Parts: sequence; structure tokens; C-alpha cells
Amino acid sequence: MTLAQKIRGDLNEAIRQKDKVRCSVLRLALASIKNAEIAQQQTLDEAGILDVIDKEAKQRRESIEAFEQGNRQDLVAQEKAELDILLEYLPAQMSHDEIVDAARKVINEIGATGPNDKGKVMSQLMPQLKGKAQGEEVNAVVSELLSSN
Repeated sequence: MTLAQKIRGDLNEAIRQKDKVRCSVLRLALASIKNAEIAQQQTLDEAGILDVIDKEAKQRRESIEAFEQGNRQDLVAQEKAELDILLEYLPAQMSHDEIVDAARKVINEIGATGPNDKGKVMSQLMPQLKGKAQGEEVNAVVSELLSSN
């Protein structure tokens, strides 16, 4: 069963359960997947679908941050509920320590010595962590590790 099929099945179940929030989020996710397929003029593979869902989750995180700054707790709660639903379809996120370990490994492999090598490290590290860690967090870890070298 592909991820898109799983989302469709979960949407049907949410409709039966009358779970309006889940229905809304899953419909939006399926629409985003369909829009990405139209834009690329091909059916998305699992990695492509994960990218779309990750993008949707990132939008929710940004909205949460903006609503917190605007002191709109009602909207923060709604966005967090939607984010929780989307996270069910993404791989488990890596802990900070796991990201540090992966970054150290790549730094040692390519022999990075300072902040000037950040691009090399990130280009090697991000494909390994795709979908498992947020780019901002990986960037911060790499910057910290390279500045301490």
C-alpha cells in the first residue's frame, strides 16, 4: 500500500468517524499531492509524496510560530492539531543527539575543518536526513560543530 493510498483510506475512515479536522487535513494533503503531480506532469513516488507532506508540516510550523507571536492561542491549537495529523505520515523525527552524531560522521568523512566547509557537509548530510530532521536544526548543529573545530 502506497502512502497516498493510506491517506485515502484514512480519509474514508475519518469521514465515517465524522472527524472534521482529520478530514480537512487529509483532503488538503491529497490536493497538494495532486497539485504536485500536475506540476511535475508525473505520478509522485513515495519520496515525492513525503516531500509534499513535509512541506505541509513546515507550513503548519511556520503558522504556529506566527500565531504565537500574535498571541492567538486558539489558532495555535488548531495548527498544532493539524500538524500532529501530518506527522503521522512522516518518518519519525531524529533527536538532537542523533543529528549531532550524523553530522560528526559526515564532518569526519569529508575532513571538514571550519565554517568554510559547511556547504560540503550540508550537501552530504541533508540527503541522509531528508524527512527525518528539520533543515534549520541540521543547519544549526553543523554550524555549531564547525565553529568549534
